[in-house]
Amino acid sequence: MFLSQQDGLKFTLGPENETAVTEFILEGFPGLDQRLQLFLSLVLLLMYLTTVLGNATIIFLVCVDHHLQTPMYFFISNLAFLEIWFTSSTSIKLFAILSSDQKTISLSSCFAQSYFYFALGCTEFILLVVLSCDRCVAICQPLHYAALMEPQLCLCLVVAAWAIGFSLQSYRLLFLPELSFCGSNRIPHFLCDNTPWFKLSCSDTSLLWKIDSVISSCVLMGSLCFTLAFYMCILFCILHLPAASERKKACATCSSHLITLSIAYGSCIALYMCPSEDASLKTNKIVTLLNTVLYPFLNPFIYSLRNRAVILALNKFLARTVIKLFP
Repeated sequence: MFLSQQDGLKFTLGPENETAVTEFILEGFPGLDQRLQLFLSLVLLLMYLTTVLGNATIIFLVCVDHHLQTPMYFFISNLAFLEIWFTSSTSIKLFAILSSDQKTISLSSCFAQSYFYFALGCTEFILLVVLSCDRCVAICQPLHYAALMEPQLCLCLVVAAWAIGFSLQSYRLLFLPELSFCGSNRIPHFLCDNTPWFKLSCSDTSLLWKIDSVISSCVLMGSLCFTLAFYMCILFCILHLPAASERKKACATCSSHLITLSIAYGSCIALYMCPSEDASLKTNKIVTLLNTVLYPFLNPFIYSLRNRAVILALNKFLARTVIKLFP
């Protein structure tokens, strides 16, 4: 067996001269004008840097300010940490695709991107359930909140979310390395997503489709039901608040949360709950952009950076920094 290369396609020649692809080309958005692609890459880069900076700021402030070391901000900081890695798993390669000719990705890198993208996605939906549960207890049972949400329980919930999310996608570690690719190496997408990638495989992917459909349906619909149930309890409690100003403020907060949740759940349900080989790849790419770029970009602003406690902690830190630099 030996390596060969032809027209940018890397493959190996087996004993019967069958070719096996070892490198793929992520096409991204081939129909866009070059200048438009460059403009889009700059916009995506700005959104990515803002996402990373915003989430990193949340994590830093929660670590240094004792007023933010509460269960809610503990969960939010974990969600912020996850968002950094989730958006990085796709955005960095997408920027390279749009801004240069670096569109190739190795087979092993495609496996890794697929696993981490879906594992982090599962973990995120479980963390959203945990976060909504925390808010439900805080609003509906404020007098028992501290006793119910103990630090040990919060840590266990977060560890369980990460463990379950990555365990549910462990089947990819078993089945994906067994796939063989012996035809075209061009993926009409900007990441190694199921639909366009599995189509290139010479192996039978029917079992993978079934497993992925079952797990996606359970994670998405299960977490959605729990999240909606907790927010229904929250809204019911809000409607019974005595002050109209408190009801208005709480409803505004919940509505902003529900907007971001609708983007996350709507895009993922459309893409992965019932995966189909006949799905439109153009629609797939647009919806995936919402899930991988827009949602992580909005999260820091919706959950933390508009919060008065976070803004106060940030102002205090900046003031201390200025005093140290300019005594």
